[in-house]
Amino acid sequence: MRIKNLRFGNLWISVTSVILGMLVGAIIMLLSGFNPIENYVSLFTGAVGSPNAIGEVLREATPLILTGLGFAVANSAGFFNIGLAGQALAGWLASVTFALAFPHAPGFILLPGAILAGAIAGALWSGIAGFLRAYFGASEVITTIMLNYVALYATNAIVKGFLAKGDGDYSPTIPVQARLRTPFLEHLTQNSTFHWGILVSLAAVVVVWWLMKKTTLGFEIRGVGMNEDASRYAGMSTKRTIISAMLISGCLAGLGGAMEGLGNFQNIIVNTALPSIGFDGMSVSLLATGSPVGIVLAALLFGMLKIGGLNISIASTTPPEIVDIVIAAVIFFVGANYLIRYLSVKLRRHPRQPEAVASDTQPEAAVAERAAQAEEEGEDTK
Repeated sequence: MRIKNLRFGNLWISVTSVILGMLVGAIIMLLSGFNPIENYVSLFTGAVGSPNAIGEVLREATPLILTGLGFAVANSAGFFNIGLAGQALAGWLASVTFALAFPHAPGFILLPGAILAGAIAGALWSGIAGFLRAYFGASEVITTIMLNYVALYATNAIVKGFLAKGDGDYSPTIPVQARLRTPFLEHLTQNSTFHWGILVSLAAVVVVWWLMKKTTLGFEIRGVGMNEDASRYAGMSTKRTIISAMLISGCLAGLGGAMEGLGNFQNIIVNTALPSIGFDGMSVSLLATGSPVGIVLAALLFGMLKIGGLNISIASTTPPEIVDIVIAAVIFFVGANYLIRYLSVKLRRHPRQPEAVASDTQPEAAVAERAAQAEEEGEDTK
């Protein structure tokens, strides 16, 4: 019963956070002279109003599911993996490089190989932070932030120096047999960029749920996250568990980057900033409170907000950045979940009734009555 109440409480917080975030966005629109109802209708229409829009929402959600799962695994072990963006970028680079290195390989080898290369690259990049945390106690927050920028500038140097042709800032397009996008899906969704990577993401959801709930490693990861000292006392290898959690987290983030390289962009460019799928994946996981199924729903919500938000500026003069404000407000309320819990408790609490006060005096009255009866019986005996 307690577990069910906890799950319901987490769901309630997530739903309330979304509603409050939308309300904050509406208030800002009103203060700025825009119509929030019309804008939210435009957002919804732009997200699900056509097969193309639905395809774009699913494409947007695909890498967010993977990076969200990666953050959830690390968070279960008690770590705040801020390096998802750098790990995704490493996976993006590795998958595209592998595909370009073997242009004549058959698709049944090239595509799985490229996906696997992205996963391995992301795992190795996050493994650095895991090793430093396990053996030297280095804060994973600091190391992953620093590794983000190392990944960004190292990737740019490799693209510019080895993959790009001439003075270009982008690599060649990957071979057809390595692409996750197919003519069938493009026709089905009216030429959207939707691709088969959604199946990889959904498979990862099942694997992560099974890993965390049904395996010894998952139990150890959750145990270390709850109390590292107690887990060590119970005989668990905390160092191995820490490194394993970070490797799995980076592997999932690397897969998210591979989805971008093999599905969405089909190449890699010189980036001026870290890919947004890293930090957005963190937001997705926080909104879903780490639940694998919740991460899928939260990623779809973020996809709808981002794709539908583009339609707001088309249908009106409202800047599309209003969607970023809504997302930021949602995450703010998720972070301030204690406030939502406090208010919900206050609203459920009923004032004391006079009868309840009277009932509190009943035991004292009963004691006095029994004492009087005992005194009378004593007199009768005499």
